[in-house]
Order: sequence, then structure tokens, then C-alpha cells
Amino acid sequence: MDPEQAVPESSGTASDPGTAAPSSRLGPAGGSGAADAGGARGRAARRNRWLLGPAVLLLAIVVVRAFLLTPFGIPSGSMQDTLLVGDRILVSRLTAPHDLHRGDIIVFDASDAFHLSAPDRGVLQTLAAAVQSLTGRGQPTDYVKRVVGLPGDHVRCCASDGRLEVNGVAVTEPYVAPGQRPSAMTFDVTLPPDRFWVMGDNRGSSADSRAHLGDPGGGTVPGDDIIGKVWVRYWPLDRLGPVASGPVVPVPRNGE
Repeated sequence: MDPEQAVPESSGTASDPGTAAPSSRLGPAGGSGAADAGGARGRAARRNRWLLGPAVLLLAIVVVRAFLLTPFGIPSGSMQDTLLVGDRILVSRLTAPHDLHRGDIIVFDASDAFHLSAPDRGVLQTLAAAVQSLTGRGQPTDYVKRVVGLPGDHVRCCASDGRLEVNGVAVTEPYVAPGQRPSAMTFDVTLPPDRFWVMGDNRGSSADSRAHLGDPGGGTVPGDDIIGKVWVRYWPLDRLGPVASGPVVPVPRNGE
């Protein structure tokens, strides 16, 4: 073989445009594209990490609100002087209706018990209401009242001394707003199973069970409609602390 012909055969890749050109052109371009793609993925991952934290926090808030604690604001003076207009409270969802006691303060959905209708809302209004509920703004049919009668109780007004009577016992109610009578309206009710009799502490300005005596159900609140028991006031800060129940003197169950 001619030595001068051996060199082109062994190094022909350097002069062969079919093999040399692609490696010289695609190397830099391919490297740059990979770097750009990697950078884009890195930026997307960083954005996802920033979004993950708020998403987890929002999910945690929703879960806590739905199953543990729910914030509510006090819109009226029906519970004065225990709860004032503008107070913000946390309601525990962990107390089952059968664990409630006379004197406990509860929040309940009054739409069925008091035959109230909630306003119709579109999708955007529903979402806005859900966001507002995280700050304590509830539905207009969410009421806060005090449990006066438990299922099976015989509650009437009034005893000979003007006090409420539960199962034949006249009860003292230290939580009633100063200057208020226990009730200006007379009533005599025996509560069905799983039904509660509720009243506001500001007896002269409270649309409670008494205001719905003539309605189906007689103003009694089903246990299934009770959202929870008021636990603590978190606003205003100068009145921060637990909202104590107003214990009613021991009263026997009806029939005991």
C-alpha cells in the first residue's frame, strides 16, 4: 500500500464533512439547550417550593377549621355582657351534643331550627364566603346562644319568684345581663330527644328558642345542627381568654 494513501484513510474523519461537521456544530448548540432546559426546570422547582408552603398552610387551616376549631365573630348584642359585638371567638368542634351541659355556650346553624333561609350564592360568592370564614365571618344563619335545656328537660317560665324553672327546680342564672328579667315571655316546654332549648344572655334582645315557639319544632335546636361549643375569645386582646360556661345549679334530669 502506498504510504501517502494510508494517512487519508486513517484520518479521513477530519476531512469528511459527513462525519466532522455534525460534531463541530451540535456540540456547543446541544450543550446550551441542555443548560437552558436544566435552568428552566430548576426555576420551576423553586417556584413550586415557594407555592408548597402556602398550600400546605391553607390545607392545614381548612382541616383545623372543619374538624377542630372554627373562628366566629359576634354580630349582635344578644349575648351581652358575656360576648360583645365585634368579639372574635374560637368554637371547639370536639364536644359532641350529648356531652353538652346546661350553661354551655354554643354556635349552631339555625336555618332548620329557626326556619331561616340562607341567601343564594354563585360560585365566586361561595369562594369569597369560604375565605372570609377563615377570619371568623360565618353564615348569617349561624347563631350563638346558651344551652338552658337539655334533651328531655322540662323548661318553663317562670317560677313563682320569677326565675326559670328546669325540671321543677328554679335556677339562678348569673350570666343574664344586668337589669334583664329571665324572660318576659312565658313558656312551658318539654324537650324531645336530641333537642336543646337555647337562650341569649341579653334576654330582652335575643331571637332565641322563645321567638320560634309557634314554628315546627317549637324553637328547639337539633343536636346535628350544633357546630360546636364556644371555647375562647381571641379578640379584642384586652379580653383575651377562655369564655367560661355559666354553670346552672345541679338540676336532675326530667323524671329523676
